[in-house]
Amino acid sequence: MASGGEDTVRAVMTALEQRWATSGVVPVRRDPGEPGIRARIYADVLFPGRGGL
Repeated sequence: MASGGEDTVRAVMTALEQRWATSGVVPVRRDPGEPGIRARIYADVLFPGRGGL
């Protein structure tokens, strides 16, 4: 995912974690010369997360 801010990325990752099993909150990265930040997260939409369904 890509975002303008780290807080937004972490909020989205946390929300995904509540709905589905995910790889968890991972470090974000900044690509030189590119605006914003990037993070990679894997979500298994077949299995509920910590929040259940």
